[in-house]
Amino acid sequence: MMQRVSIQARDFNLGEEIENLRAQDKRIGAICTFTGTVRDRNDGLNISSMELEHYSGMTEKAIEAMVDEAMVRFDIFGARVVHRIGLLQPLDQVVMVAVTSSHRGESFKACEFLMDYLKTQAPFWKKEQTPEGARWVDARISDDAALAKWGIQAPNA
Repeated sequence: MMQRVSIQARDFNLGEEIENLRAQDKRIGAICTFTGTVRDRNDGLNISSMELEHYSGMTEKAIEAMVDEAMVRFDIFGARVVHRIGLLQPLDQVVMVAVTSSHRGESFKACEFLMDYLKTQAPFWKKEQTPEGARWVDARISDDAALAKWGIQAPNA
């Protein structure tokens, strides 16, 4: 059985991740993916790099629980979440969520659900380097609102 959650410093290959998730499962009619990358601007400031930290073990367990929740909420066959840590530069891939199902609707919903969770609840700490110095990035009110549409309250921002 394929590992559903990976937290890693190394980059990932989206094509390989999808191929492994499919794994000859003939039931699959839809695969929805989201890949997030490091931007060169945030809140009006130039970003030269972003550093991501996590609490090993706790982060994986928390994301696994949300993948379990997605499996219950949506008619999906599988999900894969890869999140990078360490020092990243603009254009670097940060996160990938991939979900398989019979039809696109369930894959889209489950993928969005998992990303909304990752943006607000996954235990990562992000620090951006700007011309004014380093700053920690907090969850936004809009991210909390996105999670609330799934019935999950997250007063983070």
